[in-house]
Amino acid sequence: MWRGLAVVMGFWSGCGLAICPVWSPAQAEQEIARLSAQIARWDKAYWQQGVSDVNDEVYDQLAARLKQWRHCFGDEPATDVLAPVQGTVRHPVSHTGVAKVADKAELRQWMRSRRDLWIQPKVDGVAVTLVYRQGQLVQATSRGDGLKGEDWTAKVKRIASVPSQITGPLANSVLQGELFLRRDNHIQQQMGGMNARAKVAGAMMRQDASAALDHIGIFIWAWPDGPAQMGERLQALTRAGFTLTEPWTHRVSSVEEAEKMRNRWLKSPLPFVTDGIVIRSAQEPAGNLWLPGDGSWVVAWKYAPAARVAEVRAITFTVGRTGRIAVVATLEPVQLDDKRVQRVNLGSVGRWQALDIAPGDQVQVSLAGQGIPRVDKVVWRGTNRQKPIPPESRFTPLTCFYASPECHEQFMARLAWLSSSSVLNIGGLGDAGWQVLHQAHHFEHLFSWLTLTQEQLQHTPGLSTQRGLQLWHQFNLARRQPFTRWLDALGVPLPRVAIRALGDRHWQQLQSRDLLGWQQIPGIGMGKARRLVEFVHHPTVNILTSWLNEQGVQGF
Repeated sequence: MWRGLAVVMGFWSGCGLAICPVWSPAQAEQEIARLSAQIARWDKAYWQQGVSDVNDEVYDQLAARLKQWRHCFGDEPATDVLAPVQGTVRHPVSHTGVAKVADKAELRQWMRSRRDLWIQPKVDGVAVTLVYRQGQLVQATSRGDGLKGEDWTAKVKRIASVPSQITGPLANSVLQGELFLRRDNHIQQQMGGMNARAKVAGAMMRQDASAALDHIGIFIWAWPDGPAQMGERLQALTRAGFTLTEPWTHRVSSVEEAEKMRNRWLKSPLPFVTDGIVIRSAQEPAGNLWLPGDGSWVVAWKYAPAARVAEVRAITFTVGRTGRIAVVATLEPVQLDDKRVQRVNLGSVGRWQALDIAPGDQVQVSLAGQGIPRVDKVVWRGTNRQKPIPPESRFTPLTCFYASPECHEQFMARLAWLSSSSVLNIGGLGDAGWQVLHQAHHFEHLFSWLTLTQEQLQHTPGLSTQRGLQLWHQFNLARRQPFTRWLDALGVPLPRVAIRALGDRHWQQLQSRDLLGWQQIPGIGMGKARRLVEFVHHPTVNILTSWLNEQGVQGF
């Protein structure tokens, strides 16, 4: 798709949720000027040299962000600085562009007043007009500004998938379609956009692109002034050699059908990259009435981007259960799949410093395995970069088994860990729940909760009587968890593979192991063996294990 149109549509669909930065007029002017200059450089490379220096999705979102900033600070340019190079060849029929719907409800509203509807994949490439006269391809024009475009005739004639001669109803016709990067079994959900749009644009604008043209296909999505019946149009296109349109165009009568097809195409092997679906009515106005931005008979429902650009609001530091300092980025909220992402763990202080992230930067955020948000990279750094100084680490895997003000973060992290499903499996008890219990009962150490009575739990402020009873049952069940799970709860630094292979069933067996004995277990080398010997013999740890023995916890 034409970058300028994608940017404008993206901005207006999201500006209702955008929050203006808190900048002075001088800083706003500086930030807008820097990003505007960068986008101008990207545009020049893209439209004049056919080179893309930035990922398509990142470009679209940063360009929309620039639009937002201009709107916030009243800095609207006299002309659209994001528009592509305008060509000199007038389209016989204007390109209307495609309006976007945000969701299922908006699509339902659009479909309600229209009939004879058809669905197509929204092929991700660059738009083109093909003109046939007396069976010959005489003109191929880039979309440009929708009214005029660049002359691509010579290049398009070298693309094997575009028929140079046709017969039948299309012998004198104007066609609009998408030049796309041909793919074998492309699964959009797994493989993403692959910068396909930029690769095609580059091939069409570079002088030495003959090899790249061999990998370009054509998908015809409009035949202005063609037959009134969609079925007749599709059959004629297939007979003329445009073989993709018919198999990828289906009648649709409900939003549910459209949604089902949209999900299927997202997850199924396709011959092209897509970024959503297009629903169009077969009832179109005459071609001489088509105008840019006025295609009311066609609409697109795009896929949610796999990655989003978000502004970093703050950088904070937290102490984890092992004493390691983790860096957390607080972000401008963004929606990824079904998650609203506002906080992302950046990992260690070292990784944060390597990423070089400061408040005010724009970062690319995506979902890793199991839907965990992550920062992929910094895509734009602000001008006023003030990074906080990380705290000095006083904590280790052998600190904060006992509660104290200076140990609060690590102590609470230890509690949250031991209640997780893979450790003692105390369901529904996370950070907030432990805060309530600790505030009410003033835990002395990591396992003080084992002594809480049913009456105490049921009368805990902030907990219902029923929830207190549930916790009492769950705490009793936790006592009977296997010995290896209690080792995990205690924080013994054993890798998972070692825990699975460990034959020991009593704490004294662990204490009897020397360095060589520990190294006989899979996953444990000399370094881990030293840490294990230190851990199981540490005085504080042994006080706790003796206490667990008194409580009747198995293995201690």
